[in-house]
Amino acid sequence: MLDWIKNINKEYPDFWKDYLTKFETKPNRFVVLSTETSGLNPNKDVILSLGAFAVVDDGVVIKDSFESVLLQYKFLHDNGLSNEFIIDSKMIKMEEPAALEAFINFIGNAVLVGHHINFDIEMLNSALERLDCGRLKNEALDVDMMYRKLTDINDKQFSLDDLGEIFKIPKSDRNSSSEDAYRIALLFLKLKSRLGIK
Repeated sequence: MLDWIKNINKEYPDFWKDYLTKFETKPNRFVVLSTETSGLNPNKDVILSLGAFAVVDDGVVIKDSFESVLLQYKFLHDNGLSNEFIIDSKMIKMEEPAALEAFINFIGNAVLVGHHINFDIEMLNSALERLDCGRLKNEALDVDMMYRKLTDINDKQFSLDDLGEIFKIPKSDRNSSSEDAYRIALLFLKLKSRLGIK
């Protein structure tokens, strides 16, 4: 009961309050996203990079995109991990709080799209919790689930590479969250068209 009262009176950061007001209108774009993480446990692991592209109507809007390496020095140090990825990356680098604020401002009320998107959302929710924010309110679509719905397959999951091969979407040599987000966006456009999603 006390937690419930605390949450009602909780003072959220300004960027989060602004985000919450955006759901008074219907979304007019999709945001396709991909994360690279330090592992698969949202309670212990962190996001190392985020890539996202907007999809409006029937196209990927390249100029409406988001890309960042999240500087996680404390996590890397505490776990004895190398920061080679951070040093080598040409992507914009931001501390986690700044990157999350920028990402939340970028997505607004868009419908989020990803490959096994629930994992990305849980990782984002864990990171947002560290900033005293609530959980993401955006609707979400998963390209794996969309493909399984299209083909009526319920007993198998498909990797991003599987789906890429099925739809003849070439794989990039450069492995990054942005490259994955772009491949997912191309898959989404094909699935969206076949499933009649507007």
